[in-house]
Amino acid sequence: MRQLGEILTESFGLKEEALGAALKVQAEKGGRLGRILVQQKKISEDELLQAVSMQYGLEIRMSLPLNPSPFFTDKVPISFLRKFKMMPVATPNESFIALSDPIYFQQLDDLQRVLHLEGSKTCLAPVDEIMVAINMAYDRHSKGATDQVLQDINEDDPEAILSAIEETADLLDDTSDAPVIKLVNLILSQAAREGASDIHIEPYKDKVKIRKRVDGILYDMLTPPKHVQAKLVSRVKIMAKMDIAERRLPQDGRIEIRIADKNIDLRVSSLPTAFGERIVMRLLDKSNVLLSLEQLGMAPKDLATLLKLIKAPHGIILVTGPTGSGKTTSLYSALTVLNTSDVNIITVEDPIEYQINGISQMQVNSKIDLTFANGLRTIVRQDPDIILVGEIRDMETAEMAIQAALTGHLVFSTLHTNDAASAITRLIDMGVEPFLVSSSVNAIMAQRLVRRICSHCREAYTPTREYIEKLHLPWEEFHDATLYRGKGCEACLHTGYQGRQGIYELMVLSEHIKSLMLSTSDAGQIKRSAVADAEHPMTTLRQDGLRKVLEGKTTLEEVFRVA
Repeated sequence: MRQLGEILTESFGLKEEALGAALKVQAEKGGRLGRILVQQKKISEDELLQAVSMQYGLEIRMSLPLNPSPFFTDKVPISFLRKFKMMPVATPNESFIALSDPIYFQQLDDLQRVLHLEGSKTCLAPVDEIMVAINMAYDRHSKGATDQVLQDINEDDPEAILSAIEETADLLDDTSDAPVIKLVNLILSQAAREGASDIHIEPYKDKVKIRKRVDGILYDMLTPPKHVQAKLVSRVKIMAKMDIAERRLPQDGRIEIRIADKNIDLRVSSLPTAFGERIVMRLLDKSNVLLSLEQLGMAPKDLATLLKLIKAPHGIILVTGPTGSGKTTSLYSALTVLNTSDVNIITVEDPIEYQINGISQMQVNSKIDLTFANGLRTIVRQDPDIILVGEIRDMETAEMAIQAALTGHLVFSTLHTNDAASAITRLIDMGVEPFLVSSSVNAIMAQRLVRRICSHCREAYTPTREYIEKLHLPWEEFHDATLYRGKGCEACLHTGYQGRQGIYELMVLSEHIKSLMLSTSDAGQIKRSAVADAEHPMTTLRQDGLRKVLEGKTTLEEVFRVA
């Protein structure tokens, strides 16, 4: 059999130096040569797939059925298929096993034997296609299981949930017979598979509604009968180590679970309402890989400016936007650029969303009066070079952050304002003197998250003049534009969208804007000056959003929804 490196150099133009460098990395750190080359951006995913196809003589399937049959879900754990990136496919016309790397031939034999598919055809498929198909199959299976659990729950003993609360290592391995435990496990595993950020359990007069937030939008999951409510809420509170006897006061708790290959941290909040306790669970996937600054989707001009700003010796860089707009992700991406052995980075956060090697991270704890301000006061004595303050919520924290910036530290933080210019108004409203803001703040970045158009069902269309004018957009800019939208398919849960990306406005505080701040805190006037600034003209959130619409990444509706 020909070597992969030989095929890539002969048929795909890979240079010998690039191959040698990748082989060196493989010798030092291990791993698959093809994956290393893709990570180093020397070859594309498609080129790797074609080269492996030539190496093993296997057919390539660039797409898999969007509505896969879940015939294997009871016999094969989802973790097995995800680990070895294999997907059994059965249609009325054929059956085959799709895989992304033929090296796992032993596991392939095991899978064929378990499913009685010995001798079935084997095909290559892109990793993303395989993972989507696996998720869809187990999702269809869990919907049927949920219906069965809701039927079983009618006969469940109300006290049963209190006797079976021990956690297993992985929710998918939990074989508990208590229907309410099964129901909670199914809700959590389905939400995790679909990339949900929140789960809501909402009690009403005659029903309980369970909803999930995916890509920033709430969707209904299921509506169990009212008598399930007390058992469901008690089960979640037991998992979160909350007081199940206390139903009159709000409570907070935390659950750490494992679902297949994902470690998930859940922050649980309960709120007493007229019809019972309302529960919201925020899901933080610890296995999520941090994005680099280049992957955030900023315009090249703004990205270059931000890379210069984060390397300043001192000052404050603020990121603003509503809850869930990706502010923390942007700040972490900046910190990973600066995280070298010769700098001391300390953070104070609520909560710690990503754990990063080489950075000291401190969790706010209001129960023992460890606030952002008190944490920041301690951090300054720890000889830091760079400080991240999770959020500036009050004047005390704002003043401490400014003092830290004025005494030679680079400070990153977030604020809840609608745009970059409003952050200045907000700081002054808190009671911070304008001259202190102008002398300490280097830049303010506002951001929102818009949903990406689904790559599986993306289609082009030409907008009508009436539609463009209804949105108060200039027709001359859009009259010959080709825009895109998602038709809706199984892969995107028929929404037309899959995943999210940021839109940004970066306001650099030039000398002109700093002098303007000393005479006015009017956000509108500051914004107009920033857009017209000669040195660093600001692109607004809406302008950046429209640029991404014209690039075919998102839709006009999405941009106007968030900006």
